[in-house]
Amino acid sequence: MTDPIQHLIIHGVTLEGQRFRPSDWAERLAGVMSQFRPEGSTPSPLSYSPYVMPRVLDGVRCVVVDHRLRQIEPLAWKFVCDFARSNHLRTTDTSGPDTVES
Repeated sequence: MTDPIQHLIIHGVTLEGQRFRPSDWAERLAGVMSQFRPEGSTPSPLSYSPYVMPRVLDGVRCVVVDHRLRQIEPLAWKFVCDFARSNHLRTTDTSGPDTVES
């Protein structure tokens, strides 16, 4: 049995409940991270990394970050975590038995 993929979800809502701006922040962040790909994959200049994908969840722009990025490129993982922290964005981590939100 394979382990489910675990994610860090960065929500486009601050800890104070305000929508994060600019409205295309998720696409910008995912675009910066597009170079991080599985070994052997062929990058396309017009695609996101499978490890960092913009999404809309419950009507809120989010970035879904695959936990495997942490092992592949620890500095990239630190970058996305620092981005969320420095912008006071709500996060959800699906790595534990219960979903952890901050």
